[in-house]
Amino acid sequence: MADDLPLRVLERLRAIDWSDDSAAYEHANSRALLMREYLRRAAGWARAYRAEESWPFFDIAEHVAPEVRTPSDVAAELEAVLAGLAPSSLRKTCRGAVRWAVLRGTGAELSRDLPDDPFEPLLLMYERGGGYFVEEFIDLNGAMLRLGTVESNLTARPFRTPGPATLDALDAEGEIAYFAKGGEGHPQASGPPCVVRRRVDGGRTYDEAFTRNLRWEPTDHLRLYELGHNEIDHAGITEAEAAAFIELAVVGAT
Repeated sequence: MADDLPLRVLERLRAIDWSDDSAAYEHANSRALLMREYLRRAAGWARAYRAEESWPFFDIAEHVAPEVRTPSDVAAELEAVLAGLAPSSLRKTCRGAVRWAVLRGTGAELSRDLPDDPFEPLLLMYERGGGYFVEEFIDLNGAMLRLGTVESNLTARPFRTPGPATLDALDAEGEIAYFAKGGEGHPQASGPPCVVRRRVDGGRTYDEAFTRNLRWEPTDHLRLYELGHNEIDHAGITEAEAAAFIELAVVGAT
């Protein structure tokens, strides 16, 4: 039911372990990707409603439908959940996520030209290791991001938030480069999900493919190609593109 939407968000926030530093480090890659997607979505709404000065961590519903308010009983429960959390912008986004759910529950007609569900990437990020701090960079306690500007985030590549298994597959230690096998240029997400990655960690290089077993397994594809023994081409892809390929594999196997 529509009335349940803000309560669902409230329960998600209540279930978060905001002090779980180990989870933040374990999920550093996926958390960074989710934060970048939130910044992009929030930038779209900020530009549309001339709220650039409030971006990035703001109550979007306040600008879209200021007459819509969070019910007092839900707001009181939310404040109990947020007590002691920092920074203040984190608390503001949590209030904003609940109020956005209230707005959605009204059945209000929202622009289809703007990013859908702007707070969902941020909620997923919170659930994978807690919050953040902002100084010169956004510190996710395991990853550091440049904030950028509204304009730079508007031009970022969209990232459709995938399921937990796909987000888990993006999390690994070291510097990672992703490739898609068998395509010219940048393969599209509608193509066959065949992704490999090169991961450099602790001075060692690991080449791995995301297989039908829905996990990363060692592969010789990149090394053999470099030696001229493999004619199957591959193209470098972004982390978001890799996530789309992985999601296709995960969904196809379920």
